[in-house]
Amino acid sequence: MPGFPFPLMIFAAGFGTRMGALTQDRPKPLIPVAGKPLIDHALEVGLQAGVTRTVVNTHYLANQMAAHLTGRNVAISHEAGTILETGGGLKAALPLLGDGPVAILNSDGIWTGANPLTQLAQSWDPARMEALLLLLPLHRTLAHGSKADFRLAPDGRIDRGQGGEDHVYIGAQILQTSRIAATPDAVFSLNKTWTEMIISGTAFGLVHDGDWCDVGHPEGIVEAERLIQSARHG
Repeated sequence: MPGFPFPLMIFAAGFGTRMGALTQDRPKPLIPVAGKPLIDHALEVGLQAGVTRTVVNTHYLANQMAAHLTGRNVAISHEAGTILETGGGLKAALPLLGDGPVAILNSDGIWTGANPLTQLAQSWDPARMEALLLLLPLHRTLAHGSKADFRLAPDGRIDRGQGGEDHVYIGAQILQTSRIAATPDAVFSLNKTWTEMIISGTAFGLVHDGDWCDVGHPEGIVEAERLIQSARHG
């Protein structure tokens, strides 16, 4: 299998508060879905795409994550003290990820259909793009709720804040990191960076060729397991 052209960052540092009692004694990425921890589902996406360098950030109950990842050829970017949010977490991990664009996965989603990272890599155009986000129309998401994130223009650009948002970001993207590295803040959300890129006209979206379930709360586990079963027998 040819090597994937980007390093992969997997976000796994959050507290998982929406999971309630399930995250009292374990980090959310170690919650099992269909017999396998969420983080392993994300790592499998990377392996199937041919990723050769993976970084996982940790914070809450980080010793459990470190033990689980031992021997996996995965680098850990540990966020001691204050949790850094998505943008700050990525910035802190840049020394492990190297220069250039980075692929990113959230660890609290389940994707079926085409490999999300492969899709993004095939559509990535560094001459036009600083960000390429994987999206689904709101009505095609599972366990996500009723709020969409972006509008998707015919030319593939995304925007928001104007009304009419009908697409959801489903936790996979490729991102140029120069803005991240230049941000003076240590703690910030990638939403800030996306806004800057939208204003610059360099933020794009791609509709996922498959399904996705948000596993950010307990109800999402049931939906995700149904989705996995359906994909296995479909």
